[in-house]
Amino acid sequence: MTRRSLRFDPDDLLAPGSTSVDWQRWMHTLGEQVRRMRAFVGLSQEELARRAGVSQGSVSRLESGRGLATPVLVVARINRVLWGALLGWRSRLNPRLHRALERELVRDPGLVTPVGTPDETGVDELVALYERLDEAQRATLIVVVRATAEALSPEPAGTKRS
Repeated sequence: MTRRSLRFDPDDLLAPGSTSVDWQRWMHTLGEQVRRMRAFVGLSQEELARRAGVSQGSVSRLESGRGLATPVLVVARINRVLWGALLGWRSRLNPRLHRALERELVRDPGLVTPVGTPDETGVDELVALYERLDEAQRATLIVVVRATAEALSPEPAGTKRS
């Protein structure tokens, strides 16, 4: 098995004989890098999707380069999870890669959410669940969430928070 470099020249993404980016090629390159990073940190597509709060199909489409219409938010969520997973490997990375990772984290400490921590209180997951439901199911979900929130709230029912 030959090792291919993760480095690439942005000019390699230009359409032949053109000065514009070949977006299909760009997405294919991005997808390949996402797949390689996911495999390196030992995540399945399903686990990456769960941690990122996206569908497994979104991960699959991105990795296969079929994700031209993939929302940038999906790409950002996947990237954040992969960076967090890479942080877990810090002590096992070669010194050069370890230094590069540390420089990125110093430059942008908000780059990652540590693996295993929920996103902003699970709101994204709740919204994703809501969006998969039809109108009647959505109404039922709202009733269940309200009842659950009231049951979990330390304040008596009917009182308003200020």
